[in-house]
Amino acid sequence: MTSDPARPEARTPRGFVDRRGRDVAAERAILAAVSGVYERWGFEPLETGVFEYADALGKFLPDADRPNEGVFALQDDDDQWMALRYDLTAPLARFAAQNWETLPKPFRRYAYGPVWRNEKPGPGRFREFVQCDADTVGSARPEADAEIIAMTVEGLESAGLPAGSAVVKINNRKLLNGLMTAAGVASEGQKLAVLRAVDKLDRLGPDGVRLLLGEGRKDESGDFTKGAGLNAAAAERVLAFTAAGAGGRADTLAKLADVVGGSAEGDEGLAELAAIDAALTGLGVGVDRAVFEPSVVRGLEYYTGAVFEAELLLSTLDEKGQPMRFGSIGGGGRYDDLVARFTGERTPATGFSFGVSRLASALKASGRELAAASRGPVVVIAFSADRMADYFAVAREIRAAGIPAEVYLGSSGMRPQMKYADRRLSPAVIMVGDDELAAGTVTIKDLDLGRALSAKVTDNAEWRAERPGQQTIPRGELVAALRRILDAG
Repeated sequence: MTSDPARPEARTPRGFVDRRGRDVAAERAILAAVSGVYERWGFEPLETGVFEYADALGKFLPDADRPNEGVFALQDDDDQWMALRYDLTAPLARFAAQNWETLPKPFRRYAYGPVWRNEKPGPGRFREFVQCDADTVGSARPEADAEIIAMTVEGLESAGLPAGSAVVKINNRKLLNGLMTAAGVASEGQKLAVLRAVDKLDRLGPDGVRLLLGEGRKDESGDFTKGAGLNAAAAERVLAFTAAGAGGRADTLAKLADVVGGSAEGDEGLAELAAIDAALTGLGVGVDRAVFEPSVVRGLEYYTGAVFEAELLLSTLDEKGQPMRFGSIGGGGRYDDLVARFTGERTPATGFSFGVSRLASALKASGRELAAASRGPVVVIAFSADRMADYFAVAREIRAAGIPAEVYLGSSGMRPQMKYADRRLSPAVIMVGDDELAAGTVTIKDLDLGRALSAKVTDNAEWRAERPGQQTIPRGELVAALRRILDAG
């Protein structure tokens, strides 16, 4: 028998992760870079509360029997259900409806912050993650879509992706509706089956999609997927639509006109894409950064016009060093019905959203991790408890020059302190012993240089004798010496 109290197990809830300095620094760098782009384009920041009333969330709207379906919800003391936001668009729609009379129109805003989804977690799929959005509410002009696309391109490049390493693929829901009319698709069920088949083009290729557009397809395991039931001529029309994306934007428009032209919605979609093309050309966004891609299918019950998806083109490696296709790093489009849920009046809106962690993962997988350049503070070694005031004075001097610094506050000796500084990824350590204090000097050990040289050292005796990257200098030269180390890193 024991009288010790039961201790809880230290564990992370499923679908949630802890992030240390490097990951946090990478995400902060992305947000700072992208926010700067959005503000240069005239978008203002907006912060909304993390909770919204559940009936305002739309997509994951809980019913009376399942208040936590899709979201994390709780009942307030007035018996109203509220839930953690699952994205940043639903709060924007609520905010716009609530404040429409006082807002500048169109209203241009960007936002970032954590969102939560009560879904089954899996590899790379979390219940909490950070999103970053930019939206224009109140403009029906296709040029508003083009502006969002151009700003997306600039934002991704500012976050660290080289020019041309990502492409925004653009489609229009009205073209898809025009295609359905041209192919003789009438029922909603058949329409969804066609769109789901098109969405599998990258994975199955034209032959696999042709089967899914017809009677169906049996996969490698023997499982059979029922097809959309189109006749051969209609299936070929759909495939011709998906193949129209090869070539420049103008060429694609001409090919699409042959397939969907003549239907009211198809012609409207073509006119909108033509306006987007002209605006993108004026904004200097070429086909290496934004293309018309008819196979892009997303948000079938959400988007009402243009849809776009940013795809990474860089070669990427998985955690085992094997090549992999990273795919989408964000998406968006026109959603003209969301604010109307509150007001009853259709309010045009368009925007783009990306997951910050996913973009950070894309940069890391392509060898461009922003956190790779992050370093810890300069560490001042603590030799004696009697000299702590002197060590703090050195650290204060370094911090006053804008360089992060700390005094080691553990109880270990010299070797563990050096190990501590190395684990912190410190660029340098400062040693101020009795001799240095008496002489008015400091000793700096350049850990960045030491890490670089250690990979080439084969003789430990030689390594110890040369003491690479260590120098003793006058105290007045300390800050200048640290700046040289930081600049060289």
